[in-house]
Amino acid sequence: MSFQHPLRNSSVGVSLSSAPPEKIADDPWANKTPQSTVTCSYHAYVAGYWRAVTVFWCKNLMNHTLNLIINNLEGEACYNCKIDLKPWLFWSKKGGKSFELEGCQVDINWDFRSAKFSGSPEPASDYYVAIVSDEEKENVFHRKTFSTRAKFDERKNEHDIVVESSTGGPRDPEMWISIDGIVVIHVMNLQWKFRGNQTVMLSRQPVQVFWDVHDWLFSTPGSGHGLFIFKPGFAEPEDDKDSSSYGGQSDNSDGSMYFSTRSVSASAEFCLFLYAWKIE
Repeated sequence: MSFQHPLRNSSVGVSLSSAPPEKIADDPWANKTPQSTVTCSYHAYVAGYWRAVTVFWCKNLMNHTLNLIINNLEGEACYNCKIDLKPWLFWSKKGGKSFELEGCQVDINWDFRSAKFSGSPEPASDYYVAIVSDEEKENVFHRKTFSTRAKFDERKNEHDIVVESSTGGPRDPEMWISIDGIVVIHVMNLQWKFRGNQTVMLSRQPVQVFWDVHDWLFSTPGSGHGLFIFKPGFAEPEDDKDSSSYGGQSDNSDGSMYFSTRSVSASAEFCLFLYAWKIE
């Protein structure tokens, strides 16, 4: 699942008067005059087709909500996932919903446990919202930290994957990739190592990690994504089988070496593609 460039609109103290779509029973714009809203529009490849996806943040005196609206092929809103952001202490700030879209399962996951707000209805940092299609590709919208979950072996539990980056300020950009709370990859001088790969051991199982964050550093914010690939198995150079260096190497040239993956488990055919978009 991939996303094209988002369109963003913010407003304060206004009401929206667009006609409500017929297929959405709980319309996010109806019956309320929001104090503050943020609307992001995306063109996303979901369930086999490109579709319009609208992310609508709304906050007023009584409510704070997030609505993710997905259109069908006719351009009509066919699914609305509404998330209420409650100020209560015992509100579950992490969750997910699943639904079927034209025969394909689509999952929406979110985590606001560490979210920080700065006056806008949209969090300023430390949160994620992900739309998952076909269970192999994810698009995560965030500013600094990107999180997801994956199971590299059907016989074992899921793993928490977190990508953190520091690309602003006076210091050289860096990136950290953590699995289950442990930093397994730390890339310094990211401006020179924005493409690379490394093998990490996870419960005695090798997992190849590839990354390409060129657009994070050299494109307009919000116009490009970082790509991360996680694939179980050892990597072997196709044109140099005698090479013993398969991990810890970074490559920022266009002539990077391609690798094949040697099967080591029942889930070797599994491959997670994580598309991470910075939205500021």
